[in-house]
Amino acid sequence: MIEEFMLLANKEVATHIYKWKEKGKEEGSKTFVYRVHDDPDPEKLSTFASFAARFGHKVDTAGNVSHGLNKLMENIEGKPEQNVLESLAIRSMAKAKYTTDPRGHFGLAFDHYTHFTSPIRRYPDVMVHRLLEHYLQGGKNVGNEEHEPLCMHSSEREKRAADAERASIKYKQVEFMETMLGQEFEGIVSGVTEWGIFVEIIETKCEGMIRMADLDDDFYEFDEKQMRVIGRSNKRIITLGDRLSVLVAKTDIDRRTIDLELVNDNTE
Repeated sequence: MIEEFMLLANKEVATHIYKWKEKGKEEGSKTFVYRVHDDPDPEKLSTFASFAARFGHKVDTAGNVSHGLNKLMENIEGKPEQNVLESLAIRSMAKAKYTTDPRGHFGLAFDHYTHFTSPIRRYPDVMVHRLLEHYLQGGKNVGNEEHEPLCMHSSEREKRAADAERASIKYKQVEFMETMLGQEFEGIVSGVTEWGIFVEIIETKCEGMIRMADLDDDFYEFDEKQMRVIGRSNKRIITLGDRLSVLVAKTDIDRRTIDLELVNDNTE
């Protein structure tokens, strides 16, 4: 309920500024700091929908896509595939950012959205508060020249912070899996590249990679369009969503990598 009220406050503040009225006269939108999230790339969305379907989940890519994705997130909560589907959904989406251009927020399905509630004291929230106070006190439109560079800077710093967070999480995952060398686990294929197959271990939620060079039962070729590898002789296909049994072969804390080995043929 608190989260819903926070979203509503952010939405209403952004909408109020966008539809600014003064003394009963329509004046039009003023320069403001918006939180925008562009529509996803149709091809990436289609690939994700196909992947989700492997777990029995349907994503409507023709109707209200935002609503469909939010519904999917609710349906997978607490299920084994939750982590991998959430990660792939994020990868298939555009990145949210700050800008003075009110393009709307796809993920929330809001026409106008900002960060006003300041639960973590973001600088963009401070800019929003200052601009809102300025306009409420009768200040003139400030223009975009000053605030758009600040929005770009905030978006860049946010990305750097997110990268640092992911790196720190990966570091602790590698440190944890180092205690499990030689053990076997069930995993889900979460990514396929020309140099290896990424597998998320269901039990620990840690992701490692089976290197293509370590698949010694055949020579596997990478099918980029279908995000899969195919054995040249045995025609075996390994693709997103497949379940594999893997062995933790090696960890490298400095490179933050977990090397896995395929131990049997339990693909589904």
